[in-house]
Amino acid sequence: MIKIGQYVSVFLVIKNILKKILPVLALVLLLLPVVTSSPLDSEQKRANEILLKQEQTKKVAEEKIYLTGKFDPAGREDFAPIPEEFNIGGHIMYLRKETLDAFLKMAETAEKDGVDLSIASATRNFDYQKGIWNQKWSGETLVEGNDLSKSIPDGLERFKKILEYSAAPGTSRHHWGTDIDINGAAPEYFATEKGQKVHEWLVKNAPSFGFCQTYNLKGSARGTGYNEEKWHWSYLPLARIYMAEYKKLITNEDIKGFSGDEYLAGLDIINNYVLSINPDCI
Repeated sequence: MIKIGQYVSVFLVIKNILKKILPVLALVLLLLPVVTSSPLDSEQKRANEILLKQEQTKKVAEEKIYLTGKFDPAGREDFAPIPEEFNIGGHIMYLRKETLDAFLKMAETAEKDGVDLSIASATRNFDYQKGIWNQKWSGETLVEGNDLSKSIPDGLERFKKILEYSAAPGTSRHHWGTDIDINGAAPEYFATEKGQKVHEWLVKNAPSFGFCQTYNLKGSARGTGYNEEKWHWSYLPLARIYMAEYKKLITNEDIKGFSGDEYLAGLDIINNYVLSINPDCI
């Protein structure tokens, strides 16, 4: 039988050994690096971060392409052609499917009230808008009966004049497939008895279908931007989304590639035009 004295001796031996090695173990542990993952895990993490950043960059680039209209709506599955009976533009026009569905329902209701609604202009991509703009800039298309290249030789003033009713390429809401010009695009039509009836019906009923008159009469609530356009209506469920994205992603550096674009710098076109709309449409 082992006596108590033997236990005490063994204990003392172990105690002395631990007393000698514990400081050494503590020093070793202190000097060892804290390893949270293997080198392979760290490399994978870095690779994943790079891929995520690339995907985010690609997504932003794709959104900018859409917001500035640099695509062909005919090649997109989320766009559809406007039925011929509602198309008065003289060529095939496209809208986002949601916008077109809402318009067709609105037109059906309007017809029951004795009001005919058609679409004079729908999605206009960057190239289409560029054609409109450049022709006004060069004088090929007259503005209020004038060749602006001759009547307004000053580039900045000519730019401002065109902006009264036409958006610069890359800034038009017509790029998004959410906006339509109804029954024409001229103040003269809406000054007629028929035009007034159409506008009154739209003001009363269009909001029920998701549409809003984008450019109301300028005044205290909207001091800058395009002149009043009684024909221009936005489908808000989508347009509000794209307007918020435009505000977040697009800068003046993204707006270029058309006649007179060198005059953009002094205009703050995004705040004074793109974002300056009817408060009811925001």
